[in-house]
Amino acid sequence: MEGHTDDGDVWWEGLTKEAPAHLIDWQGNDWTPDSGRPAAHPNSRFTVHASQAASISPEWEDPAGVPIDVILFGGRRAKNIPLVSEAYDWEHGVFIGSTISSEQTAAAEGAVGSLRRDPFAMLPFCGYNMADYWSHWLEMGKVLGDKAPKIFQVNWFRKDNDGRWLWPGFGDNARPIEWALRRVNGEVDAVDALSGRIPAKGDLNVDGLDIDQAQLDELFSLDPEAWAVEADLTEEYYQLFGDRLPAELTHQLGELRERIAKA
Repeated sequence: MEGHTDDGDVWWEGLTKEAPAHLIDWQGNDWTPDSGRPAAHPNSRFTVHASQAASISPEWEDPAGVPIDVILFGGRRAKNIPLVSEAYDWEHGVFIGSTISSEQTAAAEGAVGSLRRDPFAMLPFCGYNMADYWSHWLEMGKVLGDKAPKIFQVNWFRKDNDGRWLWPGFGDNARPIEWALRRVNGEVDAVDALSGRIPAKGDLNVDGLDIDQAQLDELFSLDPEAWAVEADLTEEYYQLFGDRLPAELTHQLGELRERIAKA
């Protein structure tokens, strides 16, 4: 449902700063920047089979499984959520997963731009009470102990006040993931913040990127007042689950409020 370039590549609005001079749009019609309509469907996606990734592990389909070192949670947020942060511990990681939300897109019901809760990016696929799902994760953390994967939150979609993307995305998303892996290996330090632990200055690899320090600062800026609103919205969301809400998540919300108060 994306547009197609004359050389057979794909394109959608926002992919490049300048639109191609000519495309075949998602409906199969000729398209130019003067057409007055989007070339791509507003909910367009482009995917390929995982086996086509040259970097994929040869054991990725091993029926015996492989050890997992890192779990990444991410939503689509223009503000508040930093580019990458590490959970303080497993319980905090479950809290992060439970609070994942995204701005509405054409793929979901509701006004575009308003927040849509999607805990663990699993809400459409969870066939039972989500609070029970969180309880299961908390129990698994106790079973795994020090073998539990480290949990990180990522957000490729942060924007500046003019609505421009602050992070280039796409292949460069490997850079925050590299930082997460280096954290797991104990190769870099981190700074305690409202959202979790974030990269110390100079530890995120941005070599070769057209990105300045002001953009980096904005990617990791954490406004206490905005996070206080975030905490209130989380409390309101948690009330939907009544007595089934794990006490550990109420505790984590209190911990967040304490960090906000000290910021």
